[in-house]
Amino acid sequence: MNHREELTHRRKAAIGLGGPERVERQHRMGKLTARERVLALVDSGTWEELGAHVAPRSSDLGDAPGDGVVTGVGLVHGRTVYVYAQDFTVLGGSLGEMHAAKIQRVQDLALKSGAPIVGLNDSGGARIQEGVDALNGYGEIFKRNTHASGVVPQITCIMGPSAGGAVYSPALTDIVVMVRGTAQMFITGPQVIEAVTGERVSAEELGGADSQLRRSGVAHFATDDDAGALELIRELLGRLPSNNLEDPPVRTPADPEAVDLAGLVPDDPNKPYDIRMAIRGIFDHGSFLEFQQGYADNLVVGLAYLDGHPVGVVANQPRVLAGTLDINASDKLGRFVRFADAFNFPLVTLVDTPGYLPGTGQEYGGIIRHGAKVLYAYAEATVPKVTVICRKAYGGAYLAMCSRSLGADLAAAWPTAEIAVMGPEGAANIIYRRELQAADDPVAVKQKKVAEYRERFANPYVAAGRGYVDAVIFPEETRDFLVRSLQSLAGKRDGRPPKKHGNMPV
Repeated sequence: MNHREELTHRRKAAIGLGGPERVERQHRMGKLTARERVLALVDSGTWEELGAHVAPRSSDLGDAPGDGVVTGVGLVHGRTVYVYAQDFTVLGGSLGEMHAAKIQRVQDLALKSGAPIVGLNDSGGARIQEGVDALNGYGEIFKRNTHASGVVPQITCIMGPSAGGAVYSPALTDIVVMVRGTAQMFITGPQVIEAVTGERVSAEELGGADSQLRRSGVAHFATDDDAGALELIRELLGRLPSNNLEDPPVRTPADPEAVDLAGLVPDDPNKPYDIRMAIRGIFDHGSFLEFQQGYADNLVVGLAYLDGHPVGVVANQPRVLAGTLDINASDKLGRFVRFADAFNFPLVTLVDTPGYLPGTGQEYGGIIRHGAKVLYAYAEATVPKVTVICRKAYGGAYLAMCSRSLGADLAAAWPTAEIAVMGPEGAANIIYRRELQAADDPVAVKQKKVAEYRERFANPYVAAGRGYVDAVIFPEETRDFLVRSLQSLAGKRDGRPPKKHGNMPV
């Protein structure tokens, strides 16, 4: 066999992955192969594979093309992206020393080049036969995930099993996408849980896409199949900058949906409405991409376009828990704000919250430290920040939702805004407690005092009079106000004291 024949033979073996039988088994499971996934992700004709001839050190593992992972670089929307895709047809996609070294190689290149990295995970976990070498491989990957955090976007798509140490690399990345029916993530599997605790649970119930999206919040998105996941990743990459030194790409401006913003907030302050309608009526039509939908739905976060310019959106949702901030919503908000700030998305915050959710469950669960994440994230963020108070903004939650005092560059309020230490009902109970106790008709007296409090304090004009609100605007003026505000803040430079890093509350 001459040199050309040998190279041709080796290339053919690499392309064949684990062989026709295992490839067919992968397809029967409803999954694409690693190489099919990569080619569907990158622009046609741009894929350059790296490390195709890497093999395990030990010959005892048999023929293992690429050591169970496909790695390389390609273009997505014409921009460089580094990719690794674990190959379940070769040694179950298990991670060994050389498998890990290939992933580390593209991680290093992505960081040097200032380009995003996408991981397509489909693996049986650490390769038992390689013992501590496999564990060391995971540690090296985790370290690189951490070093790349906030420097280049990192997206992980779980497309098969991911258990034990394998789940920590995805958790260290910016965005996690999961495929329903084929993807599972968990620290310990159902068999171990049953053996240790006696609890019976299926793999899908424990770590399936919807469990990790809606119950734990580990996943940011879930799709029905591989093709949908890869298309979503392409959409995300089209919105993100290549690195933290660049701005996100702009798009052609589009008008918002025709939403009656003027009539959106009900006259009854206790009646809910859907904040997503406000989002649809303010931002470019169809541009809002919601993160973690189904998890902590009392808060809505996502990326959108405003007159063609990318922004991060944070909004309380009055339809769920009255828009209160609880433990999960605080975690969701803090994480998203830090992500948006890292990659230069200006932040628009729509406020309608009566406060932090009360209750022993919240207190014992650490609402103080979780809620502090919101304060920390907003105060730390240096991107342009504009806040619009739609209705309720009470007490600590008023401060937390990017108030001027916490760092908002500009703040506006709708005429329906209620900005106060607490709601009129609670305030009346405290301020006028003795009058209510002595009254012949305490209900009537309370109603009167609530009305007085609302008129004197629960409106935007007191805050506007102190300069805490820059403008009181009609709801239908919100889009224009935001466009002009962000245009005026385009050159913002906001420094922070030199330090190694902060100590974020956890």
